[in-house]
Amino acid sequence: MSENNLTEIRQQASEALRKAAISEEAKVYLLSNPVLFNLLLKAARRYIGGEILEQALETRKVLHMQGFQTSLEFMGENVATVTDAEEATHEFLKVIKALQAENKSDRVTLDLSHLGLVLDHKLGIENFRTLAKASENTSIELFISAEGLDRTDEVLDAYFQFSHEFSHVNITLQAYLHRTPKDLERVLKESRGKVRMTKGAFEGPKELFLSRGPELNDRYIEMINTLFEAKRYCSIATHDPLVIDRIIPILEKNHIQSSLYEFEMLYGIGTSKLNGLKKQGHPCRRYVVYGKEWYLYLCNRIAENPENVFQVLVDIMA
Repeated sequence: MSENNLTEIRQQASEALRKAAISEEAKVYLLSNPVLFNLLLKAARRYIGGEILEQALETRKVLHMQGFQTSLEFMGENVATVTDAEEATHEFLKVIKALQAENKSDRVTLDLSHLGLVLDHKLGIENFRTLAKASENTSIELFISAEGLDRTDEVLDAYFQFSHEFSHVNITLQAYLHRTPKDLERVLKESRGKVRMTKGAFEGPKELFLSRGPELNDRYIEMINTLFEAKRYCSIATHDPLVIDRIIPILEKNHIQSSLYEFEMLYGIGTSKLNGLKKQGHPCRRYVVYGKEWYLYLCNRIAENPENVFQVLVDIMA
């Protein structure tokens, strides 16, 4: 079987898994069955820091002992009610308070829709401002995540608003969007924050983005180069070993200081590669999520690499 055929099969498998992930009927069936719930939770534990904050803090502690920095996120997005948005904001305040108690440099990442931005724009803005004020003048950074294509403008506009108010607020960009090179230009001109660069994962009209492949890899690396040239801090958020192996020589050739970049990977993914980067002296970070909304997160981790379904089976049977 040719590599092109394998790639097409993987893409079809990923699409099927993503559709299964958003099926409310499948979710209710799986999570309401105690046996299936516990089996899936065993698989999810590979990718999540825990279901509650205390478990996530323990996971974070272990990662710090291993020499990694961390980014912590309470899972969730697209809240349906004001109460849900307020509860999420309260949980993030608990995260900030717990990190402040340690007085160590760390990061909190979140979706603005989790705070109610899509439900009620003003509500989302005020909830985020509450978190920004709570973490201001501390060693904690706040990173705003990228979301669906239909929210890019709203998320970026909120970021630009907050970046003028708070020096510790930063943004995530998705290289696969055709609009992102211009968005990056604006970020460099109108803000001072750090940039977390991802390839991008949200579905949408094909004419708006590049699919995974060499062209997207080239763009991703080009945008990271743009950040280096501007001496702007870049979180290189990718698990792709081919891309990473192309970035390393750029770092060395241009003598990029370690204070200007890091490699970031999701907890449970790319372990050997990130360990290798750390041993080579590169700054490395683990992105740790926690919470009870792990079903969709688990499905997405499998969909990113359908071969991971075999790892799920191993974890379930262990």
